[in-house]
Amino acid sequence: MREYEMVFIARPQLEGDALQQVIDRLHTLINDRGEVLETDVWGKRSLAYPIAKEREGIYFLIRARLQPDRVAEFDRQLRFMDQIIRHLIVRVPE
Repeated sequence: MREYEMVFIARPQLEGDALQQVIDRLHTLINDRGEVLETDVWGKRSLAYPIAKEREGIYFLIRARLQPDRVAEFDRQLRFMDQIIRHLIVRVPE
């Protein structure tokens, strides 16, 4: 398994339990393919440019270990989550 860092921008309307449900769903998707190492919520920040008509977003980082062949499927499933307006998955150098 390889280590990855994933940064997500969630819709700014999500608060409390709704945001926790999104994080729990991401953890479930990751745990089906590997393991979650760390989750860090950075909070609400202004976006450099509007994305999906939003000017703010809630940023958070998840560090995880995944099988390299499962990353593409995880990325595909993220595209269907309406609560996530942008995401980036980067492999951590060894």
